Amino acid sequence: MNENEVKRPNANYQLSKPDGAVSSEGLTFYYNRERRLEKNPELRKLYQDDKKGKFGLLGVLIADRPRRFLFVIIILMCLATFVFLVFGYLDTSYKINGNKIEVTAAIFENSTIIVLTKIAENANSYTGSIDIAVSPVIHSPDEELNIFSHRIFFSLEKEETYRFAVPFDSGELLLVLQSENSELRVVLKPK
Repeated sequence: MNENEVKRPNANYQLSKPDGAVSSEGLTFYYNRERRLEKNPELRKLYQDDKKGKFGLLGVLIADRPRRFLFVIIILMCLATFVFLVFGYLDTSYKINGNKIEVTAAIFENSTIIVLTKIAENANSYTGSIDIAVSPVIHSPDEELNIFSHRIFFSLEKEETYRFAVPFDSGELLLVLQSENSELRVVLKPK
């Protein structure tokens, strides 16, 4: 050993076996996974279950009781929404003389823009003039009654869109549509 060489703290210990000291055939390995699993049947069962590799979306969704409950609730909500849509409970349209009417309103610079869409349901749907009256909903008798009137004409087109502005903005509007033989009243909340 040179004087310039630094002595390692573990230099006195033999950390590895010299070459050719013992062959690997004569060694006894004390840890054997297969032998350990044979002796413990519960551990073997857990190990084999892990090896199966459960993969599947449905298995994950119904793995335990809370997840099954949540899965059933989600399915029921989807079915209820579908039923409501099919039977028209969630539909915000109105009907007048065989025409489906959809009405929306938006406030823009102290006036309200109303968009009215007409969809003819069949060939016998009403065509002709529609008188429209719009006023803010009055909550007390002291409020001033403002009425805006307008006239549109339904043609033979399957779908038509009409836009017009009323000169007031209010939280709620009463819209009255009147044809020759029927009337429709709609309360709108502009967005």
